[in-house]
Amino acid sequence: MARTPSSDRPERGRGGERGDRPNRGRGGAEQTPREREESEFVDKLVHINRVAKVVKGGRRFAFAALVVVGDAKGRVGCGSGKAREVPEAIRKATEQAKRNMIKIALREGRTLHHDAYGHFGAGRVILRAAPAGTGIIAGGPMRAVFETMGVQDVVAKCLGTSNPHNMIKATFDALINLASPRHVAAKRGKKVGEIIGRRDGAAAAAAAGV
Repeated sequence: MARTPSSDRPERGRGGERGDRPNRGRGGAEQTPREREESEFVDKLVHINRVAKVVKGGRRFAFAALVVVGDAKGRVGCGSGKAREVPEAIRKATEQAKRNMIKIALREGRTLHHDAYGHFGAGRVILRAAPAGTGIIAGGPMRAVFETMGVQDVVAKCLGTSNPHNMIKATFDALINLASPRHVAAKRGKKVGEIIGRRDGAAAAAAAGV
C-alpha cells in the first residue's frame, strides 16, 4: 500500500520554509558600529616602498606604506606602516591615519577659506582657494589629501622635493595654519559678518586694482 504524504510536514518547495528564513546575505545583516564608522572613511594608498635587508640566507624584504584617510567632510589624516607583507603594512598605516585625523573648516564645503603655506624638511607647498568649477589642481600625494578631505576646488603647488612623505606632511602643516572666519571672529571678539565683509571688500578692491 502506497504511503500518502503526511499533512503535518511542511513543504520544501521554493515557496516553503526557505522563504521564511531570515536573509543571511551581506545586504541583510546589520552593520556594527565599527563597520559603519569604517564605511564613512575614504582611504587612498599614496606610496609603497620596498626595503631589502641582506642576511646570511639571502635577502629579507619588508614594505612601508603611506596612506591618507578622510571622511570627505573636512576630516583627514595620514599614517605610515611597516610590515613583511603589503596588506599588513597598509592596515597599520590606515589605523595610524585614523588616529591622527584633524578637522579642517571648508568654505562652502568645497574649498579653502584662504591661501596657506606649509613646509616640512625640504618640501614647501602653496595652497590657494579657487572658485567653483576649478577642480583639484595638485600633484599625486597632495591630490589624495584633498580628495579624501572633500575639497572640490583648490590650486596647490609643491616646491623643493618630490618625496611623498615630505609633500604630505608639508600639506598638513599648511592645513593646520588655516583659520575659518568664525574662529578669527571669536579670537578677535568680533562678529562673523564683520570678518567676511572685510575679506570680500579687500577682494573687490584687489580685483578693481585699487
